[in-house]
Amino acid sequence: MIAVITGDIINSQHTDPELWVPALKQLFEGWGRSSVDWELYRGDEFQVRTEPTNVFWNFLAIKSLVKKNENLDVRISMGIGDQSYVATKITQCQGSAFTYSGRGLETIKKEGSTFHITTPNEKLSRELMLTLKWASLEFDRWTPALAEVIYELVHHTEITQDELAKKLQVTQSSISQRIKRANFDLLKETDGFFREKMDNLA
Repeated sequence: MIAVITGDIINSQHTDPELWVPALKQLFEGWGRSSVDWELYRGDEFQVRTEPTNVFWNFLAIKSLVKKNENLDVRISMGIGDQSYVATKITQCQGSAFTYSGRGLETIKKEGSTFHITTPNEKLSRELMLTLKWASLEFDRWTPALAEVIYELVHHTEITQDELAKKLQVTQSSISQRIKRANFDLLKETDGFFREKMDNLA
């Protein structure tokens, strides 16, 4: 069982790619090898293979990284399933995880939403989609400042509020307020929920 995340950047054509492309590549490089485990293509689309248990946390990492930039957002489709054919490039691999992820992105574009998840279990897929819809009430309203804090907390799980305040050159109280406004504790609980569901699915 694997997870495949397929997505594209919203409003990329109106933004300098230097603001997000290098950062997105750096994020993906921490998850695997270029072309084999992840790939950026067609200018603003991407595909990444990851562990099912990490899928929501990785979703948050991508979402927050992109939304650190004013007027940028990202569509993300997650497919949980198998891999039946291994190729030298991830975009040439085959399997239900790739099919689910690709079709989910098509659904997102038709519906005008920004996320989708499909698993082999239809009931579980509905549960996870409902959870994402509730969570989206938080992450769809992130400002760049909130997204920046979320990204750092997701990407550097051991960082303290004092360390983060120094890194972002703001006060510790400002960091604390942003964490509360983003409901980060609830996002961590949601991640735990996803991990439990993925463990049971496997």
